[in-house]
Amino acid sequence: MLKHRDLNETAELYQLLSHPSVFPFVRQKAHSAEEYLFMTKQLIEEEQAGKAISRTITDDWGQPIGTISIFDIENGAGFLGTWIGQPFQGMGYNQKAKFLFLQELFFEHDFNTVFLRIRQQNERSKAAALKLPYVVCAKDSHPALYEEINRGEAKFDLFKIPKDLFYLVTANMTTDEEHQAM
Repeated sequence: MLKHRDLNETAELYQLLSHPSVFPFVRQKAHSAEEYLFMTKQLIEEEQAGKAISRTITDDWGQPIGTISIFDIENGAGFLGTWIGQPFQGMGYNQKAKFLFLQELFFEHDFNTVFLRIRQQNERSKAAALKLPYVVCAKDSHPALYEEINRGEAKFDLFKIPKDLFYLVTANMTTDEEHQAM
């Protein structure tokens, strides 16, 4: 489901990333497979320097279908970025990937908070985020951060996943519920 980023998968991921329903909402806006390869190399270097963590999302057969990353890491917090290729959207991969990635961030990398900055017109991402029982609106609790992310032309909603809430929700899951979340 999740694996470390690999330069050999960039051409395949670029094809999925470049779809018109995906491209406008990704952070790494590569305009060619070569540019995406270069950006992925940079991201791998950022991970080695402790500035980002990124994983490839795979389907049930191990084929790359998207990515999940945390950027702008500072004081046990960062911004989550996820995209899934259009043919794989709506199949539950997003929720499963987030669950596994959050477990890694909170329990292996000792994060305290994961923020989600979602474009206000990206209804699909907002709906996916709000399906998760541990996601809360952060506009009122972090007004300075909300203001900061909305200084440009694009406008965003701000959500967060606190470690304690993630732990409370997932610690009480039965095995069946955990498999559903995955």
